[in-house]
Amino acid sequence: MSMAAQEDLSRIMGVRHVLGTGNYLGLPSMIGRKKKETFAFVKDRIWKRINSWRGRALSKAGKEIMIKSVLQAIPSYVMSVYLLPETTINEIERMINSFWWGGGANNKGIRWLAWDRMAYPKAKGGMGFRDLHAFNMAMVAKQGWNIMTKPHSLVARVYKA
Repeated sequence: MSMAAQEDLSRIMGVRHVLGTGNYLGLPSMIGRKKKETFAFVKDRIWKRINSWRGRALSKAGKEIMIKSVLQAIPSYVMSVYLLPETTINEIERMINSFWWGGGANNKGIRWLAWDRMAYPKAKGGMGFRDLHAFNMAMVAKQGWNIMTKPHSLVARVYKA
């Protein structure tokens, strides 16, 4: 379809003409082959938030609250819709780990405990941070479960069509 025809059609229908895939509800509507680049915006959001806190003198308790309530909440919506690449999740966890132990971009600090252990509950010697790999799988599995248990839902009917 020619560019002029596309613009005419978008004007008649009253919608914006978007080159590429575009976003819907803040998420990419189509995922190409380069998943790492597609989900780079999640890492960027987390990195910007960490950098905005860099100048503040936060205690370990303050960092714990910031990580649990903000940093680990940023990718939640994306993880409920898409299965993120493992490299992206590892990089997010690495940024959070660096913030926890060092606090800044250049100050990485000494890692006294592996990140896997940091995700253990506090009763078992961890900090109770979210294991993002397991969380992502659980959120995507929840979507699959909803499709299987609610066959008359809109999303189930779309997949069946």
